[in-house]
Amino acid sequence: MTNVLLQTEKLCKTFSSGGNQQHVLKNLDIGLMEGDFTVIMGSSGSGKSTLLYALSGMDKPTLGAIYYEKQDITKLNSDQLAVFRRNHCGFVFQQIYLLDNMSVMDNVLASGLLVSKNKREIVARAQELLLQVGLNEVAWTKFPSQLSGGEAQRAGIVRALINDPKIVFADEPTGALNSASSDSVLEILTKVNQRGQSIVMVTHDMKTALRGNRILYLRDGIICGDLTLGAYNQAQNSLRHEKLTAFLTEMGW
Repeated sequence: MTNVLLQTEKLCKTFSSGGNQQHVLKNLDIGLMEGDFTVIMGSSGSGKSTLLYALSGMDKPTLGAIYYEKQDITKLNSDQLAVFRRNHCGFVFQQIYLLDNMSVMDNVLASGLLVSKNKREIVARAQELLLQVGLNEVAWTKFPSQLSGGEAQRAGIVRALINDPKIVFADEPTGALNSASSDSVLEILTKVNQRGQSIVMVTHDMKTALRGNRILYLRDGIICGDLTLGAYNQAQNSLRHEKLTAFLTEMGW
């Protein structure tokens, strides 16, 4: 039986500027199931990234509740939210944010040792994950400036996975990559999801969105479309593409 992992109730986010209020998220009620690969789509300014940051505890909503396994994370203070993110969440961004003065391995270990003090265990897990994403021992000692975009993003994914998070949040993870690197990153995220980890991903790219089993479409801060594609199967890619194209056309994308 699949459980609800994240749930929102009347989620609102409002920004104030120059005396004006911009309502970016409007009374959202969403339930995200454990093990899902949920993709959030919508036009620029629709509230996609704002929703992602709220769901992950990186930003506080103005009103409403966000339940992670029945715990309302909107009631946590900033220190408690930091612990929540560290223990339960992984993050993959378009801008990778690896520390320039640290090697690939040290970037990964720095995140892992925030949660576990068993360095031997964390090193072994880091090595295993780096090899799984195609980064061999030569790459481990490189600095971020010595990596290609695809290599850096794969290192960023390992950093996101080092603490075995239950949910991974990805904001346009392939947005700055070429086609080959993009495909590689998508394969990794798909395998992560197939191993049971939940993913919530923002993207504007249809090819990337096809990896999800559920597509939420935002318009002006409201969920106006919800498409179920089912688990990713490359053999059914044409059919998935047809369904997604029809859905996005209906949404006015």
